[in-house]
Amino acid sequence: MTQAATSVLEAVRTALGTVKDPEIRRPITDLGMVDRLEVTPEGLVEVTVLLTIAGCPLRDTLTRDVTTAVRAVPGVTEVQLTLGVMTDEQRSGLRDKLKGGATKDIPFARAESTTRVYAVASGKGGVGKSTVTVNLAAALAARGLTVGVLDADIYGFSVPRMLGVTGRPTRVGDMILPPIAHGVRVISVGMFVDGNTPVVWRGPMLHRALQQFLADVYWTDLDVLLMDLPPGTGDVAISTAQLLPTAELLVVTTPQDAAAEVAERAGAISLQTRQKIVGVVENMSPMTLPDGTVLDLFGSGGGERVAASLSRSTGTTVPLLGQIPLDTTLRAAGDAGAPLVLQSPDSPAALALQKVADTLSERKPRALAGLQLGLTPKRNM
Repeated sequence: MTQAATSVLEAVRTALGTVKDPEIRRPITDLGMVDRLEVTPEGLVEVTVLLTIAGCPLRDTLTRDVTTAVRAVPGVTEVQLTLGVMTDEQRSGLRDKLKGGATKDIPFARAESTTRVYAVASGKGGVGKSTVTVNLAAALAARGLTVGVLDADIYGFSVPRMLGVTGRPTRVGDMILPPIAHGVRVISVGMFVDGNTPVVWRGPMLHRALQQFLADVYWTDLDVLLMDLPPGTGDVAISTAQLLPTAELLVVTTPQDAAAEVAERAGAISLQTRQKIVGVVENMSPMTLPDGTVLDLFGSGGGERVAASLSRSTGTTVPLLGQIPLDTTLRAAGDAGAPLVLQSPDSPAALALQKVADTLSERKPRALAGLQLGLTPKRNM
């Protein structure tokens, strides 16, 4: 190989290092996906890239990114890209590289984890809990945080639709790569069922599904994980407390007295699970009409009452983080799979949601001081 070809080869290798796998979001050179690379004296680059699985849904994206990066290298006249597929052994090595070989370990439950986990809860359905979850996730991701959403509402999953996710997760052995929408990694049981098929599971199956989503999904190093819990205080809420005892509750209610009373019970579960309540969000709050009058379709003050009640029962300060005014565009944005905080960031509802996101993003990761590290002191013999 001539000196010029060698120089081009090194430049191409550097360029390939800037290409990230669209699902794993790490350089393909670090993941061992570049299997063969040659450069002829005429500037022809022949490169073979290994896909994680044969039916990789984002192979076209990877083809485009690799070709674009290599063609931009001075001295390259043509690019011949061949896509191969990893062997079982290579996939196993990739899984171990990404997850450290511990496929059944829940990373967010480790003592050294600095991921902030917020379990979004409500006393009853229909209060907009999922709408709040996806908009907070999108707002946090827009602020540069690495964010994941686990749709733990097994029976009433709606997060994929609200985030515009239509594809299914990719499986690399027993590791699951979650789809990414609006910069948010998302997983839901809705991605594993056909059409609108209902999920009919009992408690033990719910627990195993939640455990698998937490342990087997490759989330990367998240700054924030939002868990959209089912309404009420049932099996999933209990399993969440068992699997992630440091998860903090974010309680969603409406201004209505009936909804507020039920929301208080949902938040009061923290007395038994010993979880911290990060705050209360009131959705469907009074809205200001164009003529300046205020429409309180669902009443007013529910969020304040829930926050005050939970403060008294827990003996801590539970703040009212935000009041999201009733807004038809918030509903329409969710149906369209485009979170309102991104689609219409200056709307009243979006501004209120962004205020909540600001509060959550400014909170420091939990300190390691005082946590049980699972260490046993060695006795002197």
